[in-house]
Amino acid sequence: MAKADRQSTLERLLQSQGFGARKFCRNLVYAGSVRVNGNLCEDPDAVFNVVDLTHPLCFEVEGYDGVWPYCKQAYILLNKPVGYECSRAPKHHSSVLSLLPDPLRGRDVQPVGRLDVDTTGLLLLTDDGQCIYVLTSPRHAVPKVYCVRLAEDADAALCHRLLSGVLLRDENDTLAAQACRLLEPNLLELTITQGKYHQVRRMIAAAGNHVTDLSRVAIGELQLPDNLAPGDWRWLDVQSMLLAGWSPR
Repeated sequence: MAKADRQSTLERLLQSQGFGARKFCRNLVYAGSVRVNGNLCEDPDAVFNVVDLTHPLCFEVEGYDGVWPYCKQAYILLNKPVGYECSRAPKHHSSVLSLLPDPLRGRDVQPVGRLDVDTTGLLLLTDDGQCIYVLTSPRHAVPKVYCVRLAEDADAALCHRLLSGVLLRDENDTLAAQACRLLEPNLLELTITQGKYHQVRRMIAAAGNHVTDLSRVAIGELQLPDNLAPGDWRWLDVQSMLLAGWSPR
């Protein structure tokens, strides 16, 4: 790794983390609004090592709650609530991006795939384009697990149909679930890998039932934490992303 990749000035680091343009970040530092690893720093040209694992960089910036770890790429897990669109240009509801603080929006994190406005649960967001490609590409077939509330009680026959494959309207080929099991007579755990538009709802309809409530609970082996409330988010580390099927660079 080149020296320029290992070290950077404070104003450039703040800009890279979404705190604003370089001039704005420079003025933040001059104003005494920035702490690095707990220490006040008033020199925007101060140089820091960004790959020192012994002393990883953390920022505290006046006006932004909490401590912000330096991340070359941001990986975020959001518990998506009902009523939000997974889009930068929502048409009828607020964007899920509005649930995130300004610095994350400033560094242009994007949803990894989409959950429709009425679907809740695990949503990944990142500014890593290659990660988005891998986790959403049919070629890589990353499994997504959903908890499906059914309008009518079901039995093993429904699981058999979904595992065997159903033909969706306007599709030429059948789609099959990777895994399927009934948790309760009207509660289904369904795993898919394809990622078609409204796929789970359409598959259930093609199998003769109807979805009344839908939540994604896992991507790969990464599960939605029980203690993460709807609308809340958290940082993900390398190990978590490996569970989701992506190896951060």
